[in-house]
Amino acid sequence: MKNKLLILFFSLLIFGHNVIGQVVPDYRKLHYLSKEEMTAPLNTSRDFTPTDPPSGDIRNVAEFDQMQGVLVRYPFGIPMDLIRDMADYTTVTTIVANSSQQQTVTTQYQNNNVNLDNCNFLIAPTDSYWVRDYGPWFVFDGDNNPGIVDFPYNRPRPNDNNIPQKVAQWLGIDLYGMNLISTGGNYMCDGMGQAASTDLVWDENPSLTHDDIAGYVEDYLNNSPYHVTADPLGEYIKHIDCWGKFLSPDKVLIGQVPTTDSRYQDFEDAANYFATQTSSYGKPYRVYRVFTPGTYPNTPYTNSLILNNKVFVPLTGSQWDDEALATYEEIMPGYEIIGITYNGWENTDALHCRTKGVADLGMLYINHVPTTGSVLYHPNYSISADITAYSGNNLYQDSLLVYYKINGGAYTTATMQYESGNTYTGVIENVMPSDTVSYYIYAADESGRNATAPYIGEPDPFVFTNIYFPTTEISFNPDTVKFLTPEQAANGVPLYIVNQISDNVTINSITEFGTNNNWYVEDLPDMPYTLLPDDSLMVMVYLNIVTKGEIVIDTLFVETNLNTYNEIVLFDTDLITDVDNSKISESVVTTYPNPTTGNINFVLQDVKYQDVNIQLYDNMGNKVYESTQQVSENLSGSFVIRINTDELGLNVGTYFYKISNGNNIVSGKLIKVQ
Repeated sequence: MKNKLLILFFSLLIFGHNVIGQVVPDYRKLHYLSKEEMTAPLNTSRDFTPTDPPSGDIRNVAEFDQMQGVLVRYPFGIPMDLIRDMADYTTVTTIVANSSQQQTVTTQYQNNNVNLDNCNFLIAPTDSYWVRDYGPWFVFDGDNNPGIVDFPYNRPRPNDNNIPQKVAQWLGIDLYGMNLISTGGNYMCDGMGQAASTDLVWDENPSLTHDDIAGYVEDYLNNSPYHVTADPLGEYIKHIDCWGKFLSPDKVLIGQVPTTDSRYQDFEDAANYFATQTSSYGKPYRVYRVFTPGTYPNTPYTNSLILNNKVFVPLTGSQWDDEALATYEEIMPGYEIIGITYNGWENTDALHCRTKGVADLGMLYINHVPTTGSVLYHPNYSISADITAYSGNNLYQDSLLVYYKINGGAYTTATMQYESGNTYTGVIENVMPSDTVSYYIYAADESGRNATAPYIGEPDPFVFTNIYFPTTEISFNPDTVKFLTPEQAANGVPLYIVNQISDNVTINSITEFGTNNNWYVEDLPDMPYTLLPDDSLMVMVYLNIVTKGEIVIDTLFVETNLNTYNEIVLFDTDLITDVDNSKISESVVTTYPNPTTGNINFVLQDVKYQDVNIQLYDNMGNKVYESTQQVSENLSGSFVIRINTDELGLNVGTYFYKISNGNNIVSGKLIKVQ
C-alpha cells in the first residue's frame, strides 16, 4: 500500500508539473524512484543470493574505524573539491561503467589536480550515485577474515544492487547474503556490537516480525541491541543519516530544529532516546546536537563523512554553516573538520549518501571498554584491551602502551603485558584520591600499522576522576593496646589489624618503635603488605622500658594508600610495677555519657576511705586535667565525679583517664564529640 501511495504521489507530481509548464525534475539525482522505477515490478532483477552468516565472533566495521579508501561513482554526485581532498591522503576508488568512462574520469582528475597515485577504478555498471545506500557493509569473522554482508537493496536498481558482489570480487574477500531488505543510508553501527536504523526497515520487510529483523542483524552483523527508532525528519526517505550519526562508540550526533518547527518534539524524542540508552562503553550515549532547520539554503549537516582522521561536512552557504563546523570541531577534537560547499546538497541527500568508506582489510584494531566518568578511588587502575592485527602480522610487544597523565600533567607510559588470547593489560599507577586521569592506548604491528583507542588518541583521551569516599579501611582489635598488668608487660599484647572493606588494603608502613623506645612491634611483614578482604594481620606489641611514674600514652601509626590510622598504646607504670593485679577491675568505674558532648560522670563503686585522684590525658599522653577529692567515710553505694569537658576546653577527640583510690587504680578511655 505504501509503495502504491508513493507511486500515486509522484505520478500526480509529474502530471502537475507538466500541466503548469514547470521543469520535470531529474529523478536520477534524487533518492526517490525514477519514472521508470515507479512503473517497474517490485521484484525488478534483484541479483541476490542468501547465504549462511559469517562464522564466529563477527565485528561489523564502523564508519569511524580505519579505512583504506573510499568509494565514489561516476557520473559524479559530489564536487571535484571533495575528491581532490580525499585523494590527498587515502585511496579514492571510482566506480565506472567501462574503460571509456575510466579514461574520461582520469582526464578530469588530471585537469583538477587530483592525486592519481591515490586513485583506482572498479569497472561495474551502476544506476545511481548513492554509493552509501547500495555499497558494501564490511565485517570480520571469528577467524579475523574480512568479508562483505550483502542485502537486497530497497530500490529496483539492479546494477546498484550488484555492487557489493563486485566489490567483494575485486577485493578478493567473502560475500555473505543477508535476506533483509535495507539501505546503507538507513543503517549505522558503532563497531562494537550496536547498530541503529529508523522504522523504515520494518516497513520494507512486512513479511518479517521485528524480532526476525533484529535476528538478521544479530546473526550476520553481530549487532545487538539493534536500535530501531521513529523518524523525526518528516520526509519520504526515512534514512537515519539525514538526522543522526554515530561519531564513536559512545557519541551520537542528532539534528536540531527550532522550537517553532512542528517536528521539534520528534527531534527531541530522538535525542532523548539515545541519551537513555547504554552505549557499548557501558554508559549512556553522549548526545550532541547540530542545528539543522532544513530551511533554504539546505542544512544537511549530519550527512557528513568520517574518513580516518578527517570529517567532511556538507555546506551550502547557509548562515548556519559556520555554527555546524564549530559544533564538529568542539565534539570531535583532534579531527580535521573540512567543509565541502556544493549547490547540489539536499536536506535528504548529501555528502554521506554519495560516498562509502572501504574498510582497511588489515587494520590494527583495539577493542577497549574505557574507564570514564566518576569511579571509586583506587591507587592503581588496570587498563585491558583486546588488540587484533587483522593483517596477520605480529604485534610489537614493546609498543603496546597505555599513555596516561594525572591532573593535566605530562603523559607517562605503562607497557601492556600479555594476559591471554588477544588481551593485554597495562596499569595506571600512583593515583591519589580525587585525581583526574586522562589516558589512551597505543599499539603497533609488523605490517607498519599503528592504532590508538580512542581512534583519535591524545587529542580526545578517555578521562576519569576518582571519588574517594572517606571510609574506615581497617580496624584494630583491641581498640587500645593497654599494658596494665605485669603479665602484659612481660608477654606483650597481640594487635590485630582487620580489613573492613571488600577491596584489598595496601599497608605501606607500621610504626615499629614508640617514643623513647618505650615499646616496640615484632612480627611485621615486608612492606607494602596487601591485606585481603575479610582478613587480618596480627603483630605483637611489647613493652620495652618501664619507669615508675604517671600513665604513659603513645601512638602506633598504620599508613595505607588512602589514610593514616592511629592506634593508642597505653601503659600505666604504677599498675605494672606496684599494684596487686587482683585489686584492679574496670567494673569499679562507670562513665556516662560516653561519648560525651560536654558533661561526663564517673561513677565509682566500693570507694575506700581514702582520697580519689582523677587524671585526664589526651591521645599524645599530655595531662589535661587532674583533681583529688576527699572521701569522708567508706561508701557502700557509689561516688560520683562530674567533669565539664567544655569548661576544660577539651577539643573533639579521644582521651584517657586514670582514677586512683588507695590501691585501686583504674584506667579507661572517653570520647569527646560535637
